[in-house]
Amino acid sequence: MTKEEKRPIPVMNDKIVSVNEDENVVDASIIDYIDRGNMIASWYGPRFHGRKTANGEIFNQMAFTAAHKKFKFGTLLRVTNPKNNKSVIVRINDRGPFIRGRQLDLSKAAAFELEILEKGIAKVKIDQVSLKGINFPVITLN
Repeated sequence: MTKEEKRPIPVMNDKIVSVNEDENVVDASIIDYIDRGNMIASWYGPRFHGRKTANGEIFNQMAFTAAHKKFKFGTLLRVTNPKNNKSVIVRINDRGPFIRGRQLDLSKAAAFELEILEKGIAKVKIDQVSLKGINFPVITLN
């Protein structure tokens, strides 16, 4: 693959700010966070790693993804652990959890970053990530 083939295709949008020729940063003023309240989150990983998720992609326990029963696939959520104020952004790509009292299943990587891996479950704050005035496409990151 040549250098030209590796270079990302430029996005024609005045809300994307070019930092250098290899990196773009989204103007933070277009990002909106919609409060979705608190949820009890657990995590899943090793037993499901490499299997298909409900949206058809292969589950990677080290990606920042999550399972929820109702959020649309591709929905981005900012998940915050109120005990340490650590946050991650996850993408919904699976359905679950299927254990009573739990509303969100995080990937192992997300649980690790939030420092809930050892305990297994935690009450977390959820904000849906939205782009103001922009039709949010389905996002595939894995």
